[in-house]
Amino acid sequence: MTISQIFNIANIFVLPFWALMILLPNWKVTQRVMESYLPFVALAGVYLYLFISSITPENAQALSNPQLADIARFFADEKAAATGWIHFLVMDLFVGRWIYWEGQKTGIWTIHSLALSLFAGPLGLLSHIFTYWIAKRLDGSSDEAVITEKAS
Repeated sequence: MTISQIFNIANIFVLPFWALMILLPNWKVTQRVMESYLPFVALAGVYLYLFISSITPENAQALSNPQLADIARFFADEKAAATGWIHFLVMDLFVGRWIYWEGQKTGIWTIHSLALSLFAGPLGLLSHIFTYWIAKRLDGSSDEAVITEKAS
């Protein structure tokens, strides 16, 4: 299998999970699917394979004390770029799953944060944090009250 094929399959692989969380968040099937860690195991396995196969002694030395120019040279290689991209896919999906479950637990609206996480991971996380703070402020409850309620 070529690097391009692995890249394309990984991109397609994550889409059903995002679609379920964004389009059908309260569906029992979505909840069951999102309980599983198997998607992360599969993607992390692909990442591990690409990571191991893309590291050369020169890359390892450059990455041990990274400079921006070294990182740019590293990611100029297709295999290294695919490795980095799959890293993003795994981590963005993991953060998206966390946002999804937080929304399920708290009832806070997450569609916008999930969509942002799909396309720009950290912005989706930031969006969810702000949404959470705003919702709690409008609700009149504080983080401490929520923590106390959960501990009871």
